[in-house]
Formats: sequence, structure tokens, C-alpha cells
Amino acid sequence: MSSIQKSGTFTLGSHTVKRLGYGAMQLAGPHVFGPPGDRDAALAVLREAVSSGVDHIDTCDYYGPHVTNQIIREALSPYPKDLVLVTKIGARRGSDASWLPANSPTELEQAVHDNLRNLGLEVLDVVNLRIMFGMGPTEGSIEAQLTALAELQRKGLVRHIGLSNVTPAQIEEGRRICKIVCVQNQYNLAHRDDDALIDQLAREGTAYVPFFPLGGFSPLQSSTLSRVAERLGATPMQVALAWLLRRSPNILLIPGTSSVEHLRENLAAAELELSAAVLQELEGVAKAA
Repeated sequence: MSSIQKSGTFTLGSHTVKRLGYGAMQLAGPHVFGPPGDRDAALAVLREAVSSGVDHIDTCDYYGPHVTNQIIREALSPYPKDLVLVTKIGARRGSDASWLPANSPTELEQAVHDNLRNLGLEVLDVVNLRIMFGMGPTEGSIEAQLTALAELQRKGLVRHIGLSNVTPAQIEEGRRICKIVCVQNQYNLAHRDDDALIDQLAREGTAYVPFFPLGGFSPLQSSTLSRVAERLGATPMQVALAWLLRRSPNILLIPGTSSVEHLRENLAAAELELSAAVLQELEGVAKAA
């Protein structure tokens, strides 16, 4: 059994995927803006991921913008039949690299077509509606935005719909409009606001996809994490990923990197065994945060 197969599987839309995937955000340039410094390296990371067994990749057309999706198409098209490409809409990039809401019906439809064109697809497997009411999940009705996306699904441009950066109330509102196959929120060993939500979604059979599983733009720093990693002969990031795999069976991971070496380290986290004592020790990371 390969490393990634040891991560297990879970349902994402109409596919059963391995729980350890890949996030493509870091393939763009600095601050996720403009082209990468080394396009060949970006292509190599994607090809290594798929050859290692990764069967779901998280992306969106406002990474770059357009850059990441174009690199994915160049590296992997024609796509393997079992590869699920998950994208996001609901935001755009300003000329100064800022992150701005883009959630009118016209903007959402344009975003779907941008993703289709740059990925070279006729239909998008999974589209997450990113809610930009605040930096983190912020209450407010998502009916107008999600209704617009559901209409694009009815037109055959989108197979499955997920939600990103949302509250439990927004998820319930969303389910009255269309089926929600996944939820993508910030969550990691130190950022645990969604503990109860993850457990609820697991009971309901809905995938939960933590973004910034390794801390994002501020990588996880913890003496406890470092101490555990040293004892296990692993890196702190491998321990953080292994913890997420143990946290709940509905968690799908999308750690990102622009390095083949780091990609291999991330995928090897599926082989890392964490004892009950280690898991208890790691609970201290969240308490310290």
C-alpha cells in the first residue's frame, strides 16, 4: 500500500477520493499573485502529486488570477478519469493583489466560465461558493449568491456545490437551496473553532476540507508540536497533517506547496501513527493558541 492510500477515502460529490489531496494556491507568484518564479517547478509538483496517487486538487481562478488554473491544465490535461478538480468562486483580485468580494450573479457566472476556460473543462466537478462577508465566517444570508450558483448547476456547468468560509446557520440555509457536498473553512491543530461543526458534518456524511491546515501564511509554531515531531522522527507539519487525518474521517486535506520535496513530505504524513498519548499531548497546542 502506498503512503497516500493509508490516508483512507471519503465521498466528495459523486467520487470517492483519497483523504490526502493537494492545494494549488502556492503555484502562483508571491502573495498568490502573478506567475510563479519557476513555472517548470510548478508543473513538476502537479505531475508528482498525481503520479503519487493524489486524486483531488483544490484550486480557483482568482489564484494568480488565472495563473494556477492555466498551470494545472498545462501539467495535467487531458486529466486522469479519477481526478477531481475542486474550484472556488465568490472573490476576485484587485490590481494591488487585494482580495475582494465578487458575488453578484453576473460575477459568479463569469467566474464559472473563467474556471472552465482556464482549466479546459466543459463542466466543473465541485465548485465552492466562497462567502466574503468578513475575514472569517460571518453571519448573513447567502441565498442570493447560492441561488445564482445553483442555477449554473441546473444549466449543466457545475456538478456539485460546496461552501467556503461559512457558519453552521449558512450551511443550513444553503441546504434548503441545493445539496452541499463539502464545507471548506479554516481549521488546523491550533485553530479549532469548527470542532462541533466537523462532528456534525461527519454524522451527516458531508466532507469537511480545512484550508490553511498547516497555518497558511503564518505556519504553525508550537514547542509541543516540535517536541512531538522530534520524538516521532517526523516534521512538525507531518504531525499536524497526521493529526487532522485522525481528527475525523470526513476531513479531506489539501496541503499546498510549490516544492516536490515538501509535497513528498506532506504525502508521507499518511503513514505517521499517533498514539493516544500523543493525541492528548497535542491537545495542548489548541489550548496554548
